[in-house]
Amino acid sequence: MSNELFSTAKSVREMVIQQVILIPEEMFDVQPDQFNNTIRWNVGHIAFSNEYLLSLGVPLKSTLPDHFTPLFNTGTKPSEWSQKPPTKEELIHYLTEQLSSLPQIPPNIFDQQMDPPVELGPLKFKTFGEVFNFATVHETIHLTTISCLLRVLQYQKV
Repeated sequence: MSNELFSTAKSVREMVIQQVILIPEEMFDVQPDQFNNTIRWNVGHIAFSNEYLLSLGVPLKSTLPDHFTPLFNTGTKPSEWSQKPPTKEELIHYLTEQLSSLPQIPPNIFDQQMDPPVELGPLKFKTFGEVFNFATVHETIHLTTISCLLRVLQYQKV
């Protein structure tokens, strides 16, 4: 099962990176009225959340700067940022580093029981495999949001 999880996570991250590369940076900080956040926030949130979720079961060395937490944690907003966010190139760098670190995760860890189970809102994950799978689903949700933001911005001709 771990091969399928790795393969899916790798494919999703490659799609994210390719999408982000194609978006002009001037669109990264425009927030249409219909959305709670921006493209930059969603990209940073993907990197932040992925590292956080995987760290719950695997002792991976953090590659993200400390200031990612107040910028990209759940519930944060670009309108409340008091520091300069990372550039498009920096975000791509961190996404790529995380992709490169996936093979460092031992395949036998996916059946490892989480003690205590990880609870995120109404969700409860009992194994690292469940957490890893959720991280991929979560990333896909934010990739979809980025695509929707991009469509709205292109329609508005930003």
